[in-house]
Amino acid sequence: MKTRNIGVEVKLPEKECDDKHCPFHSGFRVRGRTFSGIIVREPFHKTATIEFQRLFYLHKYERYEKRRTRIKAHVPECLELNKGDSVMIMETRPISKTKNFVVLGAAK
Repeated sequence: MKTRNIGVEVKLPEKECDDKHCPFHSGFRVRGRTFSGIIVREPFHKTATIEFQRLFYLHKYERYEKRRTRIKAHVPECLELNKGDSVMIMETRPISKTKNFVVLGAAK
């Protein structure tokens, strides 16, 4: 099976898979927002929880506070990922009730 170019600069996986939600080895398209974060929950049943920090401005105190965002993302079979890895995710069409993102690989 041939690895296709998805239009985003990421390292292509060396392993092949037959996952229908894999952007590299099927016709599954990625579009929209891109985030990078850390895997905080071990990939289980092709789903991982990605977390990243953001700053939220409070007008009353004229300061920023740290907030975190957790996103569930689909992990294709061709990627070998573990808890604590830094990854890049990108938006797709809805895969399930809570999954709208797919993992593209390790973040730079």
